[in-house]
Amino acid sequence: MQISLHSNGYQVLVHTLGAELKSYTNPYGHEYIWNSNPAYWMHSSPLLFPTIGNVRNGETTIHGKIFSMPKHGFCKESEFEVAAQARDSVRFLLKSNEKTRLHYPYQFELYLSYQLDGAKLSMDYMVVNKDTKTMFYHIGAHPGFMLPISDTEVLSDCVLEFEKEERFWSYEYDLAHLEFNEEKKVMQQANGTTLPLTIKMFDKDAIFFENTNSHKVSFLNAKTKKGVTIFYPDFASIAFWTPAGGNAPFLCLEPWNGSAIFHQDDDIFSHKRGILSLAPESRKRYHLKISLNE
Repeated sequence: MQISLHSNGYQVLVHTLGAELKSYTNPYGHEYIWNSNPAYWMHSSPLLFPTIGNVRNGETTIHGKIFSMPKHGFCKESEFEVAAQARDSVRFLLKSNEKTRLHYPYQFELYLSYQLDGAKLSMDYMVVNKDTKTMFYHIGAHPGFMLPISDTEVLSDCVLEFEKEERFWSYEYDLAHLEFNEEKKVMQQANGTTLPLTIKMFDKDAIFFENTNSHKVSFLNAKTKKGVTIFYPDFASIAFWTPAGGNAPFLCLEPWNGSAIFHQDDDIFSHKRGILSLAPESRKRYHLKISLNE
C-alpha cells in the first residue's frame, strides 16, 4: 500500500512494503528519488536491517546456529504495519515473525517514521529489543537520488560536499570474493571537503568511508549547487553507489552503522564489523534528514 505525505506543496510517497521511500517531489513536480526502474535497480530506498551488505556465502552464525541472511537483511521484502499516520507524517512498524526468525532469531520491533516539512524530510529509525538476550544488529539507509538534476547532466558534472575534511580513504570491494579487505584501500582524489564524482570510482561497486568526521554530505551539481543533502548524526559511516558503467541516472547516499563482510571477519554475527548491541527491553533511535537544495 502506498501512502502520500504533503507539506507546503511538497509530496512524499512511501510504501508499506519495506517502509520504502518511493518519491519526493517539490511544488514544481521535480522528482528527487530514484524511480525503481528494474533495468538498473528495482529499489529506491531500502531499509538495511539486521545486516548491511552481505555475509560470507549468505550464512552467519547466531547463538551457535547457522542462519541464512539475505544481502542487506529482510526488510525490503517485509510488509510493515502503519502504526500512526497524519497528512505530513507516517510511522511504520515491523515486528519479528515466523519469516524474520528464519534468518534472525531475535524478538524485536523496528520502527521507521517519516516527517515531511516542505524541503526537509526526517527519517527516524527505532530498534526495540523484545528478547530476553542481548540483540546484535546493523542498521542503515540506502536512498537513491535521481540523476540528472537537469536533462543534460551526467555524473561527472556532480560532486559530493562534506561538512568537514575527510581522509577520503575508501575500502575496495572484492567482487570475486564479495568482501571488503582492510589491506585494500583506495585514496579518492578530493579538493578539501569536495569529492568530484567519476564513473570509474564505481567500477568495483560501492565506495565506503568508515567512521567519517562529517555527518552531513551534499550531492550537488558542481556549478548550480542544486541537489540534496543528507544529515546523518547517528550513523558512523557512509557509502555511495551507482551501478558500474555510469549509465544509471542515480546515485545512492547510504549512511551505515555496519558494513558488508570483511576478509578479516569470522562468520559469527556478533563479531561483524560495526556491530551494534541492545540489551533486553531496551530501545535505540537513529535520525536521518534529507534536505533539498533547490
